[in-house]
Amino acid sequence: MNLAGEQSVTSGQGSVSAGGPRKAAILVLAIGEDRAAGLFSSMDDYEIRDISREMAALGKVSGNEMEEVLQEFTDTIGGAGGGLVGGWNTTERYLRTFMKDDRVEELMEEMRGPAGRTMWEKLANVSEDILAGYLKNEYPQTVAVIMSRIRPHHAAKVLTQLPEDLALEVMHRILVMDNVPREVLQAVEESLKSEFMRNLAQKTNRDSYEMMADIFNNFDRANESKFLELLEKQNEEDAERIRALMFTFEDIGKTDDKGLQTVLRDVEKDALALALKGASEDLRQRFLNNMSERAAKILSEDMEAMGPVKVKEVDEAQMKVVSVAKNLADRGEVIFMEEGGDDEFIT
Repeated sequence: MNLAGEQSVTSGQGSVSAGGPRKAAILVLAIGEDRAAGLFSSMDDYEIRDISREMAALGKVSGNEMEEVLQEFTDTIGGAGGGLVGGWNTTERYLRTFMKDDRVEELMEEMRGPAGRTMWEKLANVSEDILAGYLKNEYPQTVAVIMSRIRPHHAAKVLTQLPEDLALEVMHRILVMDNVPREVLQAVEESLKSEFMRNLAQKTNRDSYEMMADIFNNFDRANESKFLELLEKQNEEDAERIRALMFTFEDIGKTDDKGLQTVLRDVEKDALALALKGASEDLRQRFLNNMSERAAKILSEDMEAMGPVKVKEVDEAQMKVVSVAKNLADRGEVIFMEEGGDDEFIT
């Protein structure tokens, strides 16, 4: 069964031509578990994975769509009631009719785990500190193979999280590395699946204080202050840790002029004007100084023309700008200095 472009699926009752994994998934669901088992048993793993992922995401399929896809198979599904419902449980039950339990669990974990079709795409969605924490216990040659396969910007971040001696050894291994044999890549992929991705899917990787800091970042000003004060009365240390992780509108000033210009490039001008109404004079001036004279004049006039504005509206606008700034920082396009940190800029 070829999933690229048009697909032709053949059974004892004829053949159906359908475009894409979605239609193949509808067919597999419609013909029943026994026939599905026969089809799946003749497919490659990547085909099973693609169709299974589509089955899990199908939801309700209309009768019209079924008839269009199935054509000669309409008699087979005549008792289906004019529709189908796909989901994780249905997909897992189908897979278990012909596949060993451990393989089914592996496939389901892959589909539910970090997004990505291949192992290397999945690794791109794993944060550098978590990946580095796993790799620091691996052989340098194995780490080098993995670093050579993931995206350069991700590899750079991971290397900075590794012990220096290991990072240097990995760099050396990459420099002298020849073409990696397919069997070595397969062994590395299997190791990542069994020892890393499976564990990753079974636990929460995000720090609870970071999670709470993000929640606080999305409170309006009044509720942020209220809940921080309440938390501080209950546990001062927790409140301080959350406060230290929070990213506020004023924190945007902890970047250089180039960083501010990058934020200005991506932020909506209406949101910026409203956000700056509630900013400190220093931050407001820094934004204006990094705009053209004409743009700064227009922005100043827009802010003045607004007159009094509601605190809630300012908070919402500031959250929009903060969201843009944080996304840019996550992509490495903007760097924010920590308070009292060692970060320096060269201009």
